[in-house]
Amino acid sequence: MKEKLYIIKIGGALIDDEELLNQFLEQFSGINEKKILVHGGGKLATMLADKLGIEQKMVNGRRITDKDTLDIVTMVYAGGINKNIVEKLQQKKCNAIGFSGADGNLIKAKKREHAEIDFGFVGDINKKSVNRKLVSKLLKLGLVPVFSAITHDKKGNLFNTNADTIASVMAQALSSKYEVELLYCFDKEGVLEDVNNPESVIKSVSEKEFSVLKEQGKLHKGILPKLENALGAIKNNVNKVFLIKETQLKNHIENHHAGTEICL
Repeated sequence: MKEKLYIIKIGGALIDDEELLNQFLEQFSGINEKKILVHGGGKLATMLADKLGIEQKMVNGRRITDKDTLDIVTMVYAGGINKNIVEKLQQKKCNAIGFSGADGNLIKAKKREHAEIDFGFVGDINKKSVNRKLVSKLLKLGLVPVFSAITHDKKGNLFNTNADTIASVMAQALSSKYEVELLYCFDKEGVLEDVNNPESVIKSVSEKEFSVLKEQGKLHKGILPKLENALGAIKNNVNKVFLIKETQLKNHIENHHAGTEICL
């Protein structure tokens, strides 16, 4: 029987709120099974870019990462935010260790190719991008890896990479060795039929149901990358995938009642 592994992704809204982050990490540190944390960025990179007068360009909600922006997101994501989370987990007696994809060649990416847009230093990955053997060794040592959204190409380039995607491909890569449960933690109760009604949680979403909800325009644009990556994971042998509210982590681990389950 495979050993249980939780891969949990958190985003900017949680990272920007120190009190909420502390409460979440308290719940995360209490998980007894093997676990990996993947985090996004938050507002700090944009605020720092504004202070330095570096214009931030977005296309369809995706950041164009030029060299100056790459320097900022590397400092903020792989530096400040990552080490802050690791330090808080150590305080809670959780033996965390922080990484970018370049460390130990843990996540190797390719520069995004697009027919019309040059996204700059943005990297795309798949499950073969993950150094599965080394991640497994870290978990065997009792360490808790904490991944920032920075990857590399082993040719001297760092890349800004979507953290939702990192969590999904990490889960896919490790699913042959572990019974993986992938959790996307964010500021809603789950996938909502009505974004203004927190009670309208959809308990499960399949690929077909996702297509219908998308066509009907019922899904907030911010949740689309999470759902696309969640569906990618469940289609590639990840055992369970949920979208849950970040304050419900402990409740979900203990009772499996929270949030929305992603199904085939």
